Amino acid sequence: QVQLVESGGGLVQAGGSLRLSCAADGRGFSSYAMGWFRQAAGKEREFVATVTWNGGATYYADSVKGRFTISRDNAENMVYLQMNNLKPEDTAVYYCAADLTTAQNMRDMKGRGVNYWGQGTQVTVSS
Repeated sequence: QVQLVESGGGLVQAGGSLRLSCAADGRGFSSYAMGWFRQAAGKEREFVATVTWNGGATYYADSVKGRFTISRDNAENMVYLQMNNLKPEDTAVYYCAADLTTAQNMRDMKGRGVNYWGQGTQVTVSS
């Protein structure tokens, strides 16, 4: 069992940066693949990034590759998403996700069937 709480969203101008944080409350955090997904108004949920249970590998959507970085600190039960060079099309609610699966599977399934989700944090990028 794990509970996830996101923070760090807000309003930023295009070209700016934000860092999202996801705090996990539960045992076995280091056993979970973690990911970030987003959903813009009127659109379906979109994969953003995932990281393996030990942080050994990361995966990114093409739309954010080179701009976003996912990382985790298992000692602190934290996952981060550093977002640089933000664009208006990045505007969405961002969700932290966790599951006892592989990071690749979480990516490929687009979050379908993921057991644990945070409440979401709004990111708005102005042009």
